[in-house]
Amino acid sequence: METLFSLSIALFVGLMLSRLAKLVKLPAVTAYLITGVLIGPWCLGAFGIKGLGFVSEEELKSFGIISDVALGFIAFSIGNEFRLSQLKAIGKKATVIGIFQAVTATVFVDAALIGLHFILGDKFPLPAALILGAIASATAPAATLMVVRQYKAKGPVTETLLPVVAIDDAVGLVLFAVSFGIAKAIILNQVSIISIILEPIIEVVLSLGLGAVVGLLITYFERFFHSRSKRLSMSVAFVFLTVALSMLEFKIGEVHVAFSSLLTCMMLGTVFCNCCDFSEELMDRLDRWTAPLYILFFVISGAEFDFSLFADILIVLVGLVYIVFRCAGKYSGAYMSSKLVGAEPNVVKYLGITLFPQAGVALGMAIKSQALGEIGFIVANITLFSVLIYELVGPFLTKVSLMKAGEIDPAGRLSARGKKHI
Repeated sequence: METLFSLSIALFVGLMLSRLAKLVKLPAVTAYLITGVLIGPWCLGAFGIKGLGFVSEEELKSFGIISDVALGFIAFSIGNEFRLSQLKAIGKKATVIGIFQAVTATVFVDAALIGLHFILGDKFPLPAALILGAIASATAPAATLMVVRQYKAKGPVTETLLPVVAIDDAVGLVLFAVSFGIAKAIILNQVSIISIILEPIIEVVLSLGLGAVVGLLITYFERFFHSRSKRLSMSVAFVFLTVALSMLEFKIGEVHVAFSSLLTCMMLGTVFCNCCDFSEELMDRLDRWTAPLYILFFVISGAEFDFSLFADILIVLVGLVYIVFRCAGKYSGAYMSSKLVGAEPNVVKYLGITLFPQAGVALGMAIKSQALGEIGFIVANITLFSVLIYELVGPFLTKVSLMKAGEIDPAGRLSARGKKHI
């Protein structure tokens, strides 16, 4: 009962705050995150009244499956942006921009934090600087996708943004795996070619391969049904299956084999949208079905913010440097690469700002880095601090950028009651 009560409160308060957010022209995503903060362990949950809020980290962890499934559906939706018809038009440009801006963000943050290491010494270890540089490459697909959908954004920036975010996360996973391997080698004072080069390549290749296989399976089995509701149910079943399979981890000799849930589900969506002739209609129905799931995902994410991090001056200092240089790297990388490939002026000018949000992928990397002990703890706390700032400010900046680019109708759109709103 208490679990259902907590989830109902999370949905209700999130929806009500989204109405208030609209009055001050903030995206709904920001309202959901603030809802999480308000009913989380640092606010309402601190009173210990079960059912009226999330009272502990343990309770939040029990809702982990909601976050895993929500990220799976988000990645599946982004994969549907890789239709061959669109890729022929922007595929090359998106690939160049996606890789270049991710690497540029890593270079900027690495340079700044390595410099900070030489100033602070052992208080801020070199391995932590290297790992944070790789984490800087990742962009939050969830917040970006939610803003695009809420405002029905459409145009060159939006069309470039979603593929870039997908490519960005693939590049980020490779950069993180390499940086993690180097950091581990520095700590243990031994170099492992397997962990630095081989394991990242295996993770990316196997994730894409698994997603492609399941994508072909869902396309085959969908054809046995003509009912829209049953086809929708089949799609949901296969996303669940893909998320579950991507959690598998095992060892083959010295090689650690793992999958990326995001990459696997993105590939699932890509194969599905290109092989299934009615995928577009199904995706529209799926978007409506997943709306409450996405709200819960963001509310739970907001509840996980740890405000005790602000009490640590070192975390705040490094976190601010990380935020400033990551934003500079994202914007300059997107700006230069967009110009290089001859993208439209609005893409050159505004795309970089829409890449600021950061959450799920970055947090996943930070959690993995905790295997390094004290250094991993530093990385996790700095990442949490930066995510708190990014997730509260990033969606608003994305909205502003898309409005400036003319891809959100300033006059608003029709609501269910036929009224104009934005």
